[in-house]
Amino acid sequence: MRKKYHVYLTNEQRRIMLDSLIEKKNVLIRTGHYTDAIDEIIIKVMKAKIMRARVKER
Repeated sequence: MRKKYHVYLTNEQRRIMLDSLIEKKNVLIRTGHYTDAIDEIIIKVMKAKIMRARVKER
């Protein structure tokens, strides 16, 4: 059975993650490797719901 994990990111963190994944994909393309796994992750990140959460500071 596969475990599911939830990651909560800010807009800036999400952008950084997508930029990093796209850069990794470009490196794989340049070296002639498959990019299927990276493509799936990029799609999942882009389709993920955006939740608004309140954070209490002390």
